[in-house]
Amino acid sequence: MPFKRKTLSELREQNEQFLRSELKESGALLRFSNMRILADMDAGMAHMHYGYLDYIAKQTTPFTATGEWLAGWGALKRVFRKAPQRAQSQSVKATGLSGSVIPKGCKLNRGDGYQYETTREATINIQGEVLVSIIAILPDINKNPEGGGLLGNSPSGTQLTLDISIVGVASEFLAIDPIVGGTDIEPEEAFRSRILEAYQNPSQGGNASDYIVWAKEVPGITRAWVRRRLLGAGSIGIYIMCDANTNDGFPIGTDGPATKEVYQIHATGDQLRVADYLYDLQSVTALVWVCSPIAKKIDFVFSGLSHIDQETKRKLEGAIDGFFYENSNPSDVNIINPADIDRAIFAALGLVGYRLVSPSAEIILGIGEIPVRGEVTYQ
Repeated sequence: MPFKRKTLSELREQNEQFLRSELKESGALLRFSNMRILADMDAGMAHMHYGYLDYIAKQTTPFTATGEWLAGWGALKRVFRKAPQRAQSQSVKATGLSGSVIPKGCKLNRGDGYQYETTREATINIQGEVLVSIIAILPDINKNPEGGGLLGNSPSGTQLTLDISIVGVASEFLAIDPIVGGTDIEPEEAFRSRILEAYQNPSQGGNASDYIVWAKEVPGITRAWVRRRLLGAGSIGIYIMCDANTNDGFPIGTDGPATKEVYQIHATGDQLRVADYLYDLQSVTALVWVCSPIAKKIDFVFSGLSHIDQETKRKLEGAIDGFFYENSNPSDVNIINPADIDRAIFAALGLVGYRLVSPSAEIILGIGEIPVRGEVTYQ
């Protein structure tokens, strides 16, 4: 049965009534009388105690705990909040005079002022160019409480400029490969979700839920699915998503196994980060192949909604995105009924008097595919 906490006004009134009923000939409790002041003071202390009890009650379970209390619940299951991660790229082209040296730690500026630094020394070759690797410099946590790692992600073709000029080196650098891997501090609700998942799925030494938990421990990975025997006997497919990145949530990189795996090819980018993390946790007999899901765009046509405003359109499209998010499963053949999409839209907006013209038949998604909203037409 829920406990109704009394307000400060109710506590004051309760104290005043108690004094009137217990004291003989108390008379009126005037505003500045000693008894009125004592009654208000006691009510204030009781209100503070109730507030603390209300707060501490929320910390007694990971479902409602916050801050350091939630971190403590996670530590009991060896689940720790993900720190911000620095974006990096292994292929940034520099040009200049042959033999010129670019030192390790050389700072580069993006157009908006975000900074990177080189991770190793490089010498410009006889063709007048060299590829350097860079890593982001996280901003001051006081200026960016989220960590600032996500801001460091940039597409290929990004122009960078030397912070301090170097003799024989052109000031402009060009990112050949995208600058990826940057993440902010893990949001508290995402952290809570991983903690609850750890309590609900105790480690089993390498079952499907273990791989999902392990993959989501990697910074930036928000969703994961397991496909048994993706490449045949002894193989495990791990599909991942990075919903906070700049690539519509899809990982940036190529599919494959870990660097330490004795294999002809290896994963790159986000897939490689997950594969390398899993390598020391996975079964010794497994070949783990980390993959990006394939986006299957679904176009929509609605009749009877030509009159709705932009805000309603935004909410409707958000309801579709939310439904697809909750019902994505690239680890198996997935069938989505348009009637379920209709129900999700009604639950979010309560819209009536329209018809979903397309899609009209079941949406069939193959292994490795997840649904993505395409063009939405209102008639």
